[in-house]
Amino acid sequence: MPKIGKVYCKVSRPPEGNLKSVRVSVNPSGEYFASCLYDDGKDLPEKSSEGKAIGIDVGLTHFAITSDGTKHGNPQYYRKYEQRLARRQKKLSRQQKGSKNRNKARVKVAKVHSKIVRCREDFLHKLSRKLVDENQVIVVENLAVRNMVKNPKLAKSISDAGWGQFCTMLKYKTEWEGKVYIEVDRFFSSSKTCSNCLNPVDSLSLDIRSWQCPKCGETHDRDINAAKNIRDEGLRILAVGHTATAFGGRVRPVKALLLQGISP
Repeated sequence: MPKIGKVYCKVSRPPEGNLKSVRVSVNPSGEYFASCLYDDGKDLPEKSSEGKAIGIDVGLTHFAITSDGTKHGNPQYYRKYEQRLARRQKKLSRQQKGSKNRNKARVKVAKVHSKIVRCREDFLHKLSRKLVDENQVIVVENLAVRNMVKNPKLAKSISDAGWGQFCTMLKYKTEWEGKVYIEVDRFFSSSKTCSNCLNPVDSLSLDIRSWQCPKCGETHDRDINAAKNIRDEGLRILAVGHTATAFGGRVRPVKALLLQGISP
């Protein structure tokens, strides 16, 4: 490296292609990282929607609920390490400012934060990779996480979940694989609509986790029903050919989807 020379490092995987740039950074715990940008000369694969489509509804009790009925648990890593973090922050607050002991205590606090971030990223990478590998079309809600964390009762849990980072991972991984990623409008009524007959219900409080449609009699798990509606709305958007969300009546584009080879 310029002005430094050779730097020994641990490499996660062997590089491929031509090196374009290197960005060196240091985290609060004093660890240095080098992010290397390589050009492998390959073009992104063409997008194809032929295959299985899945809708994903995110939550706090379960991190992700998919339209096929699978519920992925929420590990809540911040909650897991919260007591350890509080103890080290308490020790830090008792140290004299500018002292070596205070700097040591600061590094210990930073290491706990780094542990939480790494555990969360590992979970999100594994889950997003699994969903992308198993499906061709992935549909999620376009959540306004920045607005949601303004709720003082849920801010910590929402920040700990990492929904925004999860959607970002799904998006770029689908692009790498030539698959389709669709975001449904956040105001789309996914929970309050029957996925069987599309009948909307007037009100559905958050404490109701299962309900029966008054029109067709179908019993729904709240989260799975929402995931199914998200999937169907995403397929409707895909069939129409644009990403705008209609607030009027919904019609499932079954013929169009079957012609495209998509299996809801």
